[in-house]
Amino acid sequence: MIEYRFNGKVVLVTGSSRGIGASILSAFVKAGAVGILHYWDDEEGANRRDAESLASSLGGVVHLIAADVRSMESVAAMMQTVRSTVGKIDILVNNAGIIRDRTIRKMEESDWHAVMETNLDGVFFTCKQALDVLNDGGRIVNISSISGIVGFHGQANYSAAKAGVIALTKVLAKELARRGITVNAIAPGVIRTTMLDALKPEVLDEYVKQIPVGRLGKPEDIANAVLFLSSEESGYITGQVIPITGGWF
Repeated sequence: MIEYRFNGKVVLVTGSSRGIGASILSAFVKAGAVGILHYWDDEEGANRRDAESLASSLGGVVHLIAADVRSMESVAAMMQTVRSTVGKIDILVNNAGIIRDRTIRKMEESDWHAVMETNLDGVFFTCKQALDVLNDGGRIVNISSISGIVGFHGQANYSAAKAGVIALTKVLAKELARRGITVNAIAPGVIRTTMLDALKPEVLDEYVKQIPVGRLGKPEDIANAVLFLSSEESGYITGQVIPITGGWF
């Protein structure tokens, strides 16, 4: 097993209070990085509680920052806090996202905008505002989805947003190459997180039957790929999209 070390590196992972984001941040902190744990401060306080619980369990250096990635102003304020707290970012992982699945016939305008604002606008705002804080030679990894490549029934908003993330990744890779910053995207397949809790067991069983490796993905599968794309060894890889689907697509 490869053991990456990120001592002295500052890593910001958006939407990292739970799920894939939490797994990614945990992997970096365990590898010696200073973690910036971002969360959206919902009215119920659930994200804050999850963030505080994760931070206390990691044992490394973790800073908590609340921000709304749907707002350019909120993201700008987050970057100012990062600058005043730790001075820089070495690795940015855009992970924050939501789903509002419905067929196009049933999809409301609010469903469309909610997903686009979080999953695509949020990545653009965060990348744009991070440019003056991100070190030359840094890394950006955007979490897209296999849905953004193949499109799934009932996910017009989600698929469109994640396809947009892929296009944004390719443009940023070209624009930031002169600074030595690589920009790549990961397209996860079916990953075992709380997002799957709403699916019936028989539906999940059908998914597993279609996946050649015979299991659902784990958040750690995504985290391992993010660590590789953030390492020195991946310095000649940029503008790429890596599907992590167990051979499903």
